[in-house]
Amino acid sequence: MAMKIRLARGGSNKRPFYSIVASDSRMPRDGRFIEKLGTYNPLLPKDSEDRVKMDIDRVKHWLSNGAQPTDRVARFLEAAGVTEKKTRANMKKAQPGKKAQARAEEKAAKAAAASEAAEGSAEA
Repeated sequence: MAMKIRLARGGSNKRPFYSIVASDSRMPRDGRFIEKLGTYNPLLPKDSEDRVKMDIDRVKHWLSNGAQPTDRVARFLEAAGVTEKKTRANMKKAQPGKKAQARAEEKAAKAAAASEAAEGSAEA
């Protein structure tokens, strides 16, 4: 049985509240779980200690039994000092595409050439 430590969503529309649970990976996100390990409230400020609450002993138990944390839960565990920090793939989604980068370089080159021409005529 493939075990996961993941978030199960609760709360109403636009007011999310998550439970950190240990469940079989084949079960639905909000479906059957084996044990509730903690809570996560994303509406609280990031420095609030009530934002993420976990039973660290039970989390360590499930990790030792082979449960795999999801990405978000792994970040919580890293912040709590339970697991060591992993290197993640830095997806470059925020960067523009190749054509847009080429257009930006051309525009910058034209602007630099225009500013040099303006400086040259001002000195004469």
